[in-house]
Amino acid sequence: MTKLGVFVPNFGPHATPDILLGWVRFAESHGFELAMVSDHVAPTPDVTDLYPSPFYDPFTTLAWLGGLTERLELGTTVTIVPYRHPLLVARMANNIDQFTGGRFILGTGVGWSEPEFAAVGAPFRERGRMTDEYLTAITDAWTNDVVSLDGRYVRYRDVSTGPRAARAPHPPLWIGGWGPAAVRRTVQFGDAWHPNQLDIERVQATLPALREEADRQGRPVPAFCPRMRAQLTDGNLLETGRPFGRGSLQQIRGDLATLIELGAAYVVLDPLADRPDDRVSPERDWETLAAVIADH
Repeated sequence: MTKLGVFVPNFGPHATPDILLGWVRFAESHGFELAMVSDHVAPTPDVTDLYPSPFYDPFTTLAWLGGLTERLELGTTVTIVPYRHPLLVARMANNIDQFTGGRFILGTGVGWSEPEFAAVGAPFRERGRMTDEYLTAITDAWTNDVVSLDGRYVRYRDVSTGPRAARAPHPPLWIGGWGPAAVRRTVQFGDAWHPNQLDIERVQATLPALREEADRQGRPVPAFCPRMRAQLTDGNLLETGRPFGRGSLQQIRGDLATLIELGAAYVVLDPLADRPDDRVSPERDWETLAAVIADH
């Protein structure tokens, strides 16, 4: 059965400790399996236009929420890989996974804000190469004693020894993005493909491409774990040009059913309006999410 998750906005005027805790309490009480938060390190104006301050760090936030929840899985949607040293990311992710009894998922992406890359001193045009290099180091750090980084070998011991270790050597690694590079990266490194801003025709074209790439690399086919809008409108929208996940309750439920039919292992529901001025209170978002999953 497909597991359902919820996107928790760790930014903006409604992002207070009490409300963040309210999100995970809502998720646990309504049967969600997963709560995920997003990532920006040095939000520049192009970022804050969409995601206003304050912006809570995902690893700090999830470590705190992990201590206040019991069964809910927690993850990032997505950690921008080139922004942090990979050995730091490997250790933070593995530590949170152990502290929470194996409940952490590391969702990753290459990033999109060129000004923010400049602010953190990372080369924007090298972000794909850096992501591949850093993911190699992260997965090496989870499974080996010695890690190769920039041609240098670093002695590093952070192999999982907690509750996760009996089932897998590291937290699940989800890979976001679209296109051939994301497909290749997902198969090479990932346990799951984690696309956002869904275009269903593009999803239907990418899933066979993942299978073909898995055959080419001789690796297992990654799971399909998308993040989906759940933006409720007052009535039905015309199907022509309708964004996937936006519309009436019937339309949103239909979109969720489509992803389930396509074999989604998880679907992370995101009720936030695209623009800050259109966003509503957390309580309204919780009402939307509860209505969408009422019959699941």
